[in-house]
Amino acid sequence: LRGPRGKTVGINKPYGAPEITKDGYKVMKGIKPEKPLNAAITSIFAQSCSQCNDKVGDGTTTCSILTSNMIMEASKSIAAGNDRVSIKNGMQKAKDVVLKEIASMSRTISLEKVDEVAQVAIISANGDRDIGSSIADAVKKVGKEGVITVEESKGSKELEVELTTGMQFDRGYLSPYFITNNEKMIVELDDPYLLITEKKLNIIQPLLSVLEAVVKSGRPLLIIA
Repeated sequence: LRGPRGKTVGINKPYGAPEITKDGYKVMKGIKPEKPLNAAITSIFAQSCSQCNDKVGDGTTTCSILTSNMIMEASKSIAAGNDRVSIKNGMQKAKDVVLKEIASMSRTISLEKVDEVAQVAIISANGDRDIGSSIADAVKKVGKEGVITVEESKGSKELEVELTTGMQFDRGYLSPYFITNNEKMIVELDDPYLLITEKKLNIIQPLLSVLEAVVKSGRPLLIIA
């Protein structure tokens, strides 16, 4: 309903510069009415946008507009003397019809067709072709089973796409004594055995048989605990 034609909003913050955004969810979170009734209504909008953002990742401005109109039309109907339960049931039936129609209009996009992926990404990026193209490039590289992580750049304004093969953990080595490459201060293991456990390892006795077998093989061992 709004898409790239949505207006940009500046949200004042207690500290730092105002945040400039077109995202409906961020706008709703930034509104803090003083009156209890207005605050309650704003909370309803924020919850609606939050669910939309979690399930779809986009369309929060459209969600806000639909929520607003549903509340206004329901209020008019209640004021005209109609039963509240009947109104709620009618809205539920209308929702089911709309969702069914939207599902019939949808089509699957092939990840192999970069142009189609880029079109969707550009729309989600508020018409920014550079961001859309970068997202399409990332999707093509990792494929259907891959995972894409977005991080905020530090200092640099350049948009970068980095491909990491294998698995990545947000943890490092437990001790600097494990370092094998002193120049880069990293641990490099060639074709290691992997030992993964949920338990905390405080003593070596439970691992003795495993360690003996690894030593005989001549291969390194990576423990993730």
